[in-house]
Amino acid sequence: MAKGNGRMDPARALALLWRKEREPTRPARGPLQGLTVDRIVRTAIAVADAEGLAALSMRKVAEPLSVSAMSLYTYVPGRAELVNCMLDEVLGEAPSLEGADGWRQALERYARGSMDIARRHPWVPPLVSSRMLMGPHETALWDGVLGALTGVGLDEREMLAVVQLLNGYVRGAAQQSADAEHDARRSGLSYEEWYEQTGPLLAEMITAARYPALTRVWSSGVFEEPGEGLGPDGGFEFGLQRVLDGIEQRIDECGAR
Repeated sequence: MAKGNGRMDPARALALLWRKEREPTRPARGPLQGLTVDRIVRTAIAVADAEGLAALSMRKVAEPLSVSAMSLYTYVPGRAELVNCMLDEVLGEAPSLEGADGWRQALERYARGSMDIARRHPWVPPLVSSRMLMGPHETALWDGVLGALTGVGLDEREMLAVVQLLNGYVRGAAQQSADAEHDARRSGLSYEEWYEQTGPLLAEMITAARYPALTRVWSSGVFEEPGEGLGPDGGFEFGLQRVLDGIEQRIDECGAR
């Protein structure tokens, strides 16, 4: 069952994901002309990008297509199956790992590509951690990243753990980025504007006698910089390299053993 999307028929969902079912015969003219599963999925993605996944409904997908919501059920069994197709479709935007110079460059490309997808489609990260069925794009993505880890000394359990570790890191970084954007929209203030208003007030409360470590960092001025001192990317690259350093250490240990 997909998180928050209702009950799903796995057999029908897989047939839809892999396009194993024949599409309905379309009329020669009228609003249903040209309606396809791919077009419905792309329209649903646009709705979710603009309004969020919680706002997604068959009615909202039908409106820009100029058809009734009931017409969509001829092509897609339900909302849960539609969301699963949406996820697989956007995962097809991931860059190819072919031609990468070693496992580390491949994993960098994988993580950055995943983060780019999360930035374009903020509704994706929570779905990656739920029980979504794998479509052709997600399957190819997993095969590629596991292939990059083949032959480096890790066993199958460790290979899977590495990919899950990267996915977890990207998901956390994506959530922080989404939270920051949400705060800016809700408050109407950029981070710099918010800091200008609250910084002097907080400085009166945060004293070196009571909070020596925090005061030292605060006084350095890093909180005034973009990304709270972590750079425009919010520290994504810094964290990614530290995660990869840990993976490299484990690979080196396997080689020595």
